[in-house]
Amino acid sequence: MPDAADADGLTVGQVSTRLGVTVRALHHWDEIGLARPSLRTGAGYRLYTAGDLELLNRIVVYRELGLGLDSIRAILDGSAADVPGALRAQRTQVAERIDRLRQLSAGLDRMIDAHERGLLLTAEQQSAIFGPLWNPDWAAHARQRYGHTAQWQQYAERSATRGPEEWQAIADAVVCLERALGDAMDAGVTPGSPEANELVERHREVFASYFPLTRQMQVCLGRMYEADPGFAAHYDGIRAGLATWMRRIIDASARAHGIDPDTATWQ
Repeated sequence: MPDAADADGLTVGQVSTRLGVTVRALHHWDEIGLARPSLRTGAGYRLYTAGDLELLNRIVVYRELGLGLDSIRAILDGSAADVPGALRAQRTQVAERIDRLRQLSAGLDRMIDAHERGLLLTAEQQSAIFGPLWNPDWAAHARQRYGHTAQWQQYAERSATRGPEEWQAIADAVVCLERALGDAMDAGVTPGSPEANELVERHREVFASYFPLTRQMQVCLGRMYEADPGFAAHYDGIRAGLATWMRRIIDASARAHGIDPDTATWQ
């Protein structure tokens, strides 16, 4: 074996820095006979010559192209029957990977937009889906108020995957629920009755389109529907007194599940 004195050489650390590969990788390639250093110092340390470095550069290039070590060995020792064919196959895989990364990038863009905007719909689409009374600024106001919460994050993640059709289905479900609530109140359905409890469960299911809603959180929403002027006006616009009736049926259902509405918290 040539000695270090026979030619200049680079240490494993120097090669690692120059090529941007780990020392561990260089040791592994040496152990499997893929790229062994040509020189050793008197103390037995590896030293790589210019020829070794050229070989390592080829390995690094092939690795960056995604080839496995066995395929690289076959190319380097000339045993690969069709090197251009192997590279073309790898090029196809690289193109597919690029396409997946582009899709991932687009998905990340939508996720970022959803976290920042809430609804990924134009003002015209929002008006068409949620009705002429809908204010496109409400999503921005909600983010300012709730953007720090886990529920906003859950809402944004779901919003990122939805288009106009999905939002239309949710809006339709909300309208149907509100109509059923108003009809039930008109029919004299009492809080705590099976009919009222079924509506409370339906409310939780519909609201879960935005984020998971626990029973305690639902109690807090019921209180807000009654106390907040905007929500109260909305529900009382469907039926006079509906906001209070909704709070009552939600409270009654909560009690049936062992929850004291007066101490319920947003959890």
